[in-house]
Amino acid sequence: MKPGPSDYLQEILRARVYDVAIETPLDEAARLSARLDQRVLLKREDLQPVFSFKLRGAHNKLSRLSAAECARGVICSSAGNHAQGVALSARRFGVKAVVVMPALTSEIKVQAVRALDAEVILHGNSYDDAYAHACLLAERDGLCFVHPFDDPSVIAGQGTIAMEILRQHHEPIDAVFVPVGGGGLASGIALYVKALYPQVKIIGVEAEESPSMQEAFAAGGPVMLERVGSFADGVAVRRVGEETYRICRELLDGLVSVSNDETCAAIQDIFEDTRSIMEPAGALAVAGIKRHVATHGRSPGALVAINSGANLNFDRLRHVAERAAIGEQREALLAVEIPETPGSFLAFCQAIGSRSVTEFNYRYGHHARARIFVGLELRGGAAERGQLVGRLEAAGYGVCDMSDDEMAKLHIRHMVGGLAAIADERLYRFEFPERPGALLDFLEAIGTRWNISLFHYRNHGSDSGRVLAGVQIPADGLQDFHQHLARLGYPWWDESANPAYRMFLAPPAG
Repeated sequence: MKPGPSDYLQEILRARVYDVAIETPLDEAARLSARLDQRVLLKREDLQPVFSFKLRGAHNKLSRLSAAECARGVICSSAGNHAQGVALSARRFGVKAVVVMPALTSEIKVQAVRALDAEVILHGNSYDDAYAHACLLAERDGLCFVHPFDDPSVIAGQGTIAMEILRQHHEPIDAVFVPVGGGGLASGIALYVKALYPQVKIIGVEAEESPSMQEAFAAGGPVMLERVGSFADGVAVRRVGEETYRICRELLDGLVSVSNDETCAAIQDIFEDTRSIMEPAGALAVAGIKRHVATHGRSPGALVAINSGANLNFDRLRHVAERAAIGEQREALLAVEIPETPGSFLAFCQAIGSRSVTEFNYRYGHHARARIFVGLELRGGAAERGQLVGRLEAAGYGVCDMSDDEMAKLHIRHMVGGLAAIADERLYRFEFPERPGALLDFLEAIGTRWNISLFHYRNHGSDSGRVLAGVQIPADGLQDFHQHLARLGYPWWDESANPAYRMFLAPPAG
């Protein structure tokens, strides 16, 4: 029989978390609050000993194990935060811990878990591979499996965050925004808050690339997503839990999804208020608050964001900084066609006015027309961007807004000037697991049957490599090539019709 709300309330009140966890502060985000004209509070779970809320649920689960279960040891699957929580808790209780992590997990996370005396097993290329292997080992070796979210004791441990929030803030709270991956954090917080203050809204925030709870709501139950994005890896869960779905379906007041660019902007917002750097999943709640305020306006009570974690690879900061301005609508990326005549650059700069140019890429490609890729500073958000495009078009320029074009932002901006007449060229964008030798594996998988006519790869410090490739494929061989890609299993997108490709990389017309 599934536990009810009163059972969970008692479990949260009795949860044992403070052997290893701290009561984290609830800080006001002064700069963000002033900018939004809305009081925003940050629950600082990034300040936990393992820089994430996950140790609360893990420790509460281990505290409920019998002596016999502890003697056998515990096992979990995780790409980082849950692994560190289980490892720290197991060390505190003197229990053997085995952690199965995907083989592509960054070395900094692997070393963090090993430093807590856990045995690390690297297996598979995804969390699902690691999860399946951990379940197999648990059955084979008699280990107790500690689920990262779909377990009542784990849910109750995460619920202690809500207990602290309500104790720390006595003024009205309009809503609490919670990042959603598998749903354990949202479930625990919703159970406690709704039991005491049912008028306080609980809003779940998902990454647009990983809408597992939204898809579950739409389907009437948990479903397995074909794929999830890797940028916000802390919430990259393909299937929510049965128990977490049941709770969230009943208690959440809404779900909002945010883009990677909005998440990067939220990381910057938090940094400017706290001088701390969140991992992408840790900034989702702030991104959700900003989307909510933009859509619904100011709320009478405070809005609380759960800063869920700060385990960010340093290498990813470059990508975050690059995309934050776009996510905040402070930069427009435009492809503009101007006459290839003396003085045309000056005339164009006069047309855009005194605003700052953040990026300018050009190379001669046609005797009559020049195509430039330009980044321009915005101060008035999306509305100003639309006005700017309209003004340039009215001045006779051909303009294509690339601000929301993922391929342009990832690749084209680094490749302008690559015009070439290549017969039968088609353009594809790929993602593949990022690990030593992965790029070579990718090239070998594509094979030598098709000629690669263009190639761009850039390491963004994430778990997935991103490649843009031009491939020469005769029209009658296209179906065969797509069947080959399907067998490889890499996520891919045909970008042959992308306007950025047509403007900057494809052969000029005429």
